[in-house]
Amino acid sequence: MKRTTVLMLASIGMMTSAIAQADPAPVAGSTVLGVTVVELRQVALGWSTRREVIGKGVFNSMDEKIGVIDDVIFSPNTTASFAIIGVGGFLDMGKREVAIPVPQIALIDGKFMLNGATKEALKALPAFVYAQ
Repeated sequence: MKRTTVLMLASIGMMTSAIAQADPAPVAGSTVLGVTVVELRQVALGWSTRREVIGKGVFNSMDEKIGVIDDVIFSPNTTASFAIIGVGGFLDMGKREVAIPVPQIALIDGKFMLNGATKEALKALPAFVYAQ
């Protein structure tokens, strides 16, 4: 039985937003920094972008590897908006990056999937370039 789970990169952003918006109880004589015990439990259950997302392959519905997740872009409101996927090239020579909206990516049986995509389709997208 295939277990299908929608990629919850966006939950990282929502969790980050919730932590940023949390109004911890004031502590007499000191400033509260960091997260509460309850928030820390939420963080522990969330995704680690560095450990579980960056560098992972992206596959299409035919189980062909079509790229690698190089980065995740967070919008100003702290939600994960785009996955930056490196496509093409060999040993990073000739590789280019494209931005894919996070909701288009799913985690299926432990693999990041971009259904309907091909290497050629990704290479045809405009290249992603970081702002200066």
